[in-house]
Amino acid sequence: MSKLNLTSCTISNCDPCECFKKLSNADLQKLEQNEVTVQYKKGEIICKQGTFASHIMVMKQGLAKVFIEDKDNLLILRVVPTGGILGLTSLGDEKGILRYSASAYIDSEVRLIDIEVFKEIVESNSAFAMEIIKLLSANKTQINSRFYCLTYKQTYGKLADILICLSDNIFKSREFELELSRKELAELSGMSMESVVRMLKKFKEDSIIDFEGKFFKILNYSKLQEVSSLG
Repeated sequence: MSKLNLTSCTISNCDPCECFKKLSNADLQKLEQNEVTVQYKKGEIICKQGTFASHIMVMKQGLAKVFIEDKDNLLILRVVPTGGILGLTSLGDEKGILRYSASAYIDSEVRLIDIEVFKEIVESNSAFAMEIIKLLSANKTQINSRFYCLTYKQTYGKLADILICLSDNIFKSREFELELSRKELAELSGMSMESVVRMLKKFKEDSIIDFEGKFFKILNYSKLQEVSSLG
């Protein structure tokens, strides 16, 4: 696992699927025999908070949000792109319960691996287990970073963080097509939709970004970093 560069929405410079390279052919075959691939439409729930965790979920293709919720509130913990893994925290949960929900931001394809088979391989393969521990640690650090951003940064800093994260870690390009609605972008930023729309317009007026509908382009990356840093 390579060096981590963390922002507020997801882990970066880290391919979670790298951990599978530590498996023998026999282990890989065992996983393949105990998994299914499922298609999820945009907005469809992939896993539900409070249910028993029956599978480890690997994002084969797509984009998902991980969140916790109660009757009136929802908090997004992280975004999971292609290659990301869901359900790892359930490996050490005494009750085997999912402590968060996840839903598809866009049409997605997910590998569902039997969690008991996954546990068996973790217990028998120390190199693989170490990679899983590193991944859990990276996710924990990322969530801490996100809480810091949501708690201490001002609105412009929060939005700048999200745009940098989308550019660097999700789309890996200064130009990208953002399938998220303005409402979803506001939800991810922890702000109102009206605030996000206003700030996007301000960033555009200042020639920091440009956008037309779903198509975004970062024009002045260093200035966006400055806004993020000042918070």
